[in-house]
Amino acid sequence: MTKETVISHFLELRARLLRVIIFFVFLSVLGIPFSAEIYSFVAAPLINLLPDGATMIATEVASPFMAPIKLTLYIAMLFSMPWLFYQIWMFISPGLYSNERTFTGPLLFSTIILFFSGASFAFFIVCPIIFKFFIGMAPESIIIMTDISQYLSFIFKLVFAFGVAFEIPVATILLVKSGFATRNSLIKARPYLVILFLIIGMLLTPPDIFSQLFLAIPMWVLFEIGIILAKK
Repeated sequence: MTKETVISHFLELRARLLRVIIFFVFLSVLGIPFSAEIYSFVAAPLINLLPDGATMIATEVASPFMAPIKLTLYIAMLFSMPWLFYQIWMFISPGLYSNERTFTGPLLFSTIILFFSGASFAFFIVCPIIFKFFIGMAPESIIIMTDISQYLSFIFKLVFAFGVAFEIPVATILLVKSGFATRNSLIKARPYLVILFLIIGMLLTPPDIFSQLFLAIPMWVLFEIGIILAKK
């Protein structure tokens, strides 16, 4: 590979990353005027479960203004991911053989679908169940007043964790197709991987067994799906 070719590749990569940044900025600017509505939507899983007299609070002076803005930027980043994956695909696809493109293209599409499926599963199913459990366990003498910044941090962490966890089938297929592991070796390692999934669930979710299992069990199921799909 000549020096001119390397430089042209770097220039193309820079151009494609710049497109992603521009798209992110565009979504951010588009969403900021609606940051209050976006915040209300994201806060709904907790707000709808709060008892009478309970509310969200802001413990920092700038939080009422900054929290919705940060949320809007996070949502813009989230929805920029498919465009990023597409730009990556357009950058690497010319260097792939036809059979590699046939394999990699659908895998890239599956990566996007699985990430958003995991994020949606966390937000629409797991979060309401966890919040209901936490609120139900609170003594009657405690008035629930959750800080908005802490709440958004909790949501971000959970949504991102589930989005990444749902990529397990793709990771499993890549391990087998690339030759780093075989189906039999992964099957033999299943007991250790189940323990690993439980540890990951413990580290990435709140310290209660229910939310840990909500992450660990789907990871196990998705691993089994990956094993099936990786069969040659």
